[in-house]
Amino acid sequence: MVPGDTTRPTADKVKESIFNMIGPYFDGGQALDLYAGTGGLGIEAVSRGMAHATLVDSAYQAVKTIKQNVALLNAQDRFTVVKRSVQAACAALSADHRQFDLVMMDPPYAQQRVLAELASFVELNLLVPGATVAVETGTDVQYPEQIAGYRIHRLQTYKVAQVLVLERTEDA
Repeated sequence: MVPGDTTRPTADKVKESIFNMIGPYFDGGQALDLYAGTGGLGIEAVSRGMAHATLVDSAYQAVKTIKQNVALLNAQDRFTVVKRSVQAACAALSADHRQFDLVMMDPPYAQQRVLAELASFVELNLLVPGATVAVETGTDVQYPEQIAGYRIHRLQTYKVAQVLVLERTEDA
């Protein structure tokens, strides 16, 4: 866990549900965990078969915790930990021509810019065609019926959270 109360980890029930929706197992691929907190989503993706995960958070304590959690796995070569804002990290990843098969993001509920970030993934060419994007937000976020560049796969609501699962389409 990240010390203090600035990081809200994804509840185990919600995390399990996310992976049940996006596919319980993967056969390689690149994952991107934004607002990574403890790194739990990215670590789980690798444990289920993703080849590599890039874990991004801007908070010093979160990055320190992620590095400790990754070290426990003795598989540091399967993870890249980045201490930057999501916007700066995405721009740098795009500049390096990195693309991802799976993006998971769990932004702070009070600072949700989900639709803008989804648009930036398309603009920055961060997603392979058919990539999956899973977003956890508060229940107060309202999504449009269509999101440019994506097909809405599922929207599931929990007590205080909702999970949106999207598939990257080529019609952007």
